[in-house]
Amino acid sequence: MLEIRHLEFSYRDGDQTPMCFDLDVADGEVVSLIGPSGSGKSTLLNLIAGFLVPGGGQIRLDGVSIESLPASRRPVSIVFQQHNLFPHLDLYTNVALGVDPSLRLTSSQSENVRAALERLGLAELQQRKPGALSGGQRQRVALARALVRRRKILLLDEAFAALGPALRAELIELVKSLVRENGMTALLVSHQPRDALLASERTAFICDGRVLALQPTTELLERSPLAAVGEYLGST
Repeated sequence: MLEIRHLEFSYRDGDQTPMCFDLDVADGEVVSLIGPSGSGKSTLLNLIAGFLVPGGGQIRLDGVSIESLPASRRPVSIVFQQHNLFPHLDLYTNVALGVDPSLRLTSSQSENVRAALERLGLAELQQRKPGALSGGQRQRVALARALVRRRKILLLDEAFAALGPALRAELIELVKSLVRENGMTALLVSHQPRDALLASERTAFICDGRVLALQPTTELLERSPLAAVGEYLGST
């Protein structure tokens, strides 16, 4: 469903070896991306989202190249560690911005916003401001905003890193449910191997701007022969 072929990127300072990514993600799959800090995980998500311009290569969705499309036209939603909610707006309005930045919503679109808030357990809080919420609730709002965009690809860039283990596990299960219910495909970046075990049947290990392995998660974490994986996990 999502094919990344020889996707190249170099930062302007030129201190790093150019990155080059190859990755295949099946329709409806949740794939985790793990690896050392600075290895290129977030860079890959930003290339897929259209926030960075590749130096070469392809991003294909259902066989159609999308790397030349601007970010606003790509079938992609992204949730960051920082939820990027507007503190002066209530939850309903924050989510509605995902549908139309002008907030000129049809009755059907308004109903979709309310349905997303209800699905995320936020229906009774929709008139509150983000400052009145817990960290987990704010991330639920960010997920609701991604949901109403109705895009095929969901990218999660350390979206739950600031939360405790129990709440991270709860939200990861929620993401898996949302992916199934809405026919989405997801990539989840995390520094926590346990997150990958909870989220994904397959996990990609990224190091030095390359996807060094894409394997069943348990196999990658417990039996990988790659020295870089052992060093990352502290098992060497």
